[in-house]
Amino acid sequence: MLSKTLIIAGMHRSGTSLITNWLHRCGLQVGETLVAASASNQEGHFEDTEFLKIHEEILADNGLTITGLVHDRQLNISEYQVEKLKAVLKIKEQRFSQWGWKEPRTCLFLDTYRELLPEAKYLVIVRDYLSVVNSLLKRGWEDRDQNYNKRSFFTRLKWNLFRKNRNRKRFYRDNAEDFLMVWIEYNQHILDALQTLPPEDYLVVNYTMLQGTDRRVFMFLKSSWGFDLYYTPFSKIYKQSLISKQADLSPFIRDESLITRAKEIENDFQKYITIA
Repeated sequence: MLSKTLIIAGMHRSGTSLITNWLHRCGLQVGETLVAASASNQEGHFEDTEFLKIHEEILADNGLTITGLVHDRQLNISEYQVEKLKAVLKIKEQRFSQWGWKEPRTCLFLDTYRELLPEAKYLVIVRDYLSVVNSLLKRGWEDRDQNYNKRSFFTRLKWNLFRKNRNRKRFYRDNAEDFLMVWIEYNQHILDALQTLPPEDYLVVNYTMLQGTDRRVFMFLKSSWGFDLYYTPFSKIYKQSLISKQADLSPFIRDESLITRAKEIENDFQKYITIA
């Protein structure tokens, strides 16, 4: 009997860690070794390190940053890497009757996973581009700020009194468009995958609505897809204080065509959103 597999797909900073944490508490096996918590994800990333390492390897072999914050459509996966993926998937299927994983870079390889796991189900998490780009900018800036505040006393003093505010605006201006292109890239990959999947094989959820629809999502996974789970309220792990807010990015995005494309993608998702 084939094991039940759930692929949790969503862009970086789209709430996939929070939702995977929730599913883990509901009884889903989401990985034997998970990426540890960090300053930018205090509750934990809930990313399976086996998939993370392979995805990073593929990106590096393509000459791309292993962060996965890329917007390059052509990604080549070698036969060796495909065989490594097959080996990982085979072990998972042998060990667990039901399992799943979350690793944002998965979105870049959905066509490959479609071939390797034809029976898998897809839980797709959608979050608006303004919130995601703002969260990426906030995380990147906080990392830079922390690095400066680890330096000598006089360097910290000069940074906090004279350079910090000016450099923050520059950082946002230098990175906002790039992060928006990443959001477009990831979500276009997801839309491309949805066009090839039977409607009964995917569930698309608006991240902002999950707190009020968690029981409906749970019942769909349990009744429609047959996952053996036990209900845990999403509200027990949801912390509003950790959620990044939307911000006005118009001063930092000069290419209006990117905004237009992002809005088109958000509209395209509306016909796929199952629970909102």
